[in-house]
Amino acid sequence: MNKVLVKLYVPMLDQQYDVWLPLNKRIYNTIILLVKAINEFSGGYYNPEELPKLYDKTTSQLFAINITVKEAGIVNGSEIILI
Repeated sequence: MNKVLVKLYVPMLDQQYDVWLPLNKRIYNTIILLVKAINEFSGGYYNPEELPKLYDKTTSQLFAINITVKEAGIVNGSEIILI
């Protein structure tokens, strides 16, 4: 399987979402996809001025933007935060 199901927290909206992430995409591209998706989910309310950062909710580790989702160690059930 080349996708993982994660729980995404978006503090700016005080919302959480279950989203599928492709394992082979770089974190940078994944963040862009997430921003577009959340903007649609929220009816256009989520439109950050700068590219947000992606963190592991458990360890508070910032994910490097130049590695893939798989290399970042994101697996099914991971909880991540978009700030």
